Amino acid sequence: MHSIWPEFTGFLARNWQELVGSLTGALCVWLLVKQNIWNWPIGITNNIFYIIIFYKSGLFADAGLQFVYIAIAIYGWWNWLHGGLQHGELEVKTASSSDVLGYLAMAGAATAILYWVLKRFTPSTVPFADGLTVALFLTAQFMMSKKIVQNWWFWIVGDVLVIGLYIYKQLYLTSALYAFFLAMCIAGLLEWQKASRRAAVVAA
Repeated sequence: MHSIWPEFTGFLARNWQELVGSLTGALCVWLLVKQNIWNWPIGITNNIFYIIIFYKSGLFADAGLQFVYIAIAIYGWWNWLHGGLQHGELEVKTASSSDVLGYLAMAGAATAILYWVLKRFTPSTVPFADGLTVALFLTAQFMMSKKIVQNWWFWIVGDVLVIGLYIYKQLYLTSALYAFFLAMCIAGLLEWQKASRRAAVVAA
């Protein structure tokens, strides 16, 4: 017991940024599932920690993505409060099939661009995987800011891919966090689908 405790405390001391990032990330996703407006400031805090974590790990696209997340979070914060009818609170909605295809095209284009940038201008060892997950999460975040139900599918696919990527990069706490995110995203999808149906009934 005495030999395990120093190793445990030493691990936390070396990885405190990843630990705080994991905790704020978990709280942010839980608040998103509940459609709680406080997800946005908590998410921005999470982004700041992961700028440092990803940069140190050589995941440059993921590090850069955090700045975009912060910008979208500021927009999402405002849009959730004032983007609805008569500048009121925004309601959950389900996107049409053509809109979803548009978001898929957006993610595909972003993947191609990020892969080229990472391959040509950075020492990234995983340019395609890094670019693909960034593109999926960026698209999901934009859809989230508009309260579109299908955003959760983009998070789910991205989470599955990124868990393996972070294990490969030895970011074990972060990979465990994203396994938790995956479960929360499934719960979020189910919860938002119910909310969308309720909103449609009220509107009708």
